[in-house]
Amino acid sequence: MSLRVLHVIAGAEQGGAETFFTDAAQALHDSGVIQHAVLRPNNPERLALMGRLGIGYETASFNSWLRFPTARTLKKAVRDFRPDVIHYWMGRAGTYATADTGCRRIGWYGGYYKPERFRNCDFHVACTHDIARHIVDCGIPQDRVSVLHTYADFPDAVPVDRASLDTPEDAPLLLALARLHPKKAMDILLRAMPKIPGAYLWIAGDGPLKDELTALCTSLGLDDRVRFLGWRNDRGALLATADICVFPSRYEPFGTVTAEAWAMGVPLVAAKAAGPKAYVSHEKDGLLVEIDDVDGLAAAVNRLIADPGLRQKLVENGRISYDRDFSKRAFTANALALYSRIAKS
Repeated sequence: MSLRVLHVIAGAEQGGAETFFTDAAQALHDSGVIQHAVLRPNNPERLALMGRLGIGYETASFNSWLRFPTARTLKKAVRDFRPDVIHYWMGRAGTYATADTGCRRIGWYGGYYKPERFRNCDFHVACTHDIARHIVDCGIPQDRVSVLHTYADFPDAVPVDRASLDTPEDAPLLLALARLHPKKAMDILLRAMPKIPGAYLWIAGDGPLKDELTALCTSLGLDDRVRFLGWRNDRGALLATADICVFPSRYEPFGTVTAEAWAMGVPLVAAKAAGPKAYVSHEKDGLLVEIDDVDGLAAAVNRLIADPGLRQKLVENGRISYDRDFSKRAFTANALALYSRIAKS
C-alpha cells in the first residue's frame, strides 16, 4: 500500500526551503508516494508543478491574524485525503498542526526554529545535524528527532549562452545563487570583485536589497562585469555555465547551494556560516573563508582561478559528498524510511 503524505507549506513566493519542497514532491512522486498539498497561492509555477505531477492541492492564506479560514481548509484536506503522515514545512505551517488529525505529524526545520511552533507535531525533522542538535537542546526527546537532508538534481541542465548575458566565453565566471538579503552577504561579494581582475559575476536572486546592491555595483565600477539576473528557475543551467560558485552568506543553517554546486561539478567557495562550515571540508570539497572577509573571499577565488588542479580536486571530492548525502537517490531512500517508520509508530 502506497504512503499518503499531506504537505502543509506556508512559504514565501521564492526561497531555498520552498525550492526544496518542490524537489521533495518530485522525488516522492517518482517513488510512488501519493501526495496532497495545502499551500499559498503565491507562486503559479509551484501550483503548475503540482498539477503536472497529479498532486491535488488547496490554497490558503496562512494569515497570522485571521487563522480560521486556513484551519478550515486544512481540516477538510485531512478529512478528504486521509494521509498517513502530515508534513508541516517550516514554522508558520507548524503552528497549524492540531492533535485531532488521526495521523502522525512531522514538523520540518529549515533553520533554528523554536520547537514551540511545532508543539502539536509528533516528530521533528531537521535539514542538518546541527539543527537536530538544537532541537534536542530545546527539550525534544532524541527519539523524536531525525535528519533529512535536502538534495540537488539537474539531469537535463544545458549551459546558458554566455553571449545572452554579455559575458565573454574565456572570462572566469563566478555564480552566486542567493536572495538579495543582508544574510546572503552579496555586498561582500561585490566588494571582493575589484580584487578579482577579469572575472565576471552572475547573481541569480531577488530581494529587498536589489536597489542597494545595484547602486553599490555601480559605485564600485563593476557594471561591465556583474549581471543581476533576478530570480531564476534554471539553477542547473547557470551552474553548468559557471566556473566557480561563490556562497558568502553571513547566516546559513545549511544552504542547498552547497549540494547544487557539488552535483554540477562546480568548485565552491563559501563563508563559514553554520551550514557550509559543518558540511564543507576546507581544501577537500570546497574552500572556506571567514564571514565578511572581503580580502579572504577574493584570495580564495583568485586561488581557484589560478589552480586548475585544485579546482578538479574540489569537484571530485564534492561529487563523493553529493552521492553519499545529497543525491536524489539518497533523499528518496531516507524520506521513505522516515515516513514509513513514523506512519507505523
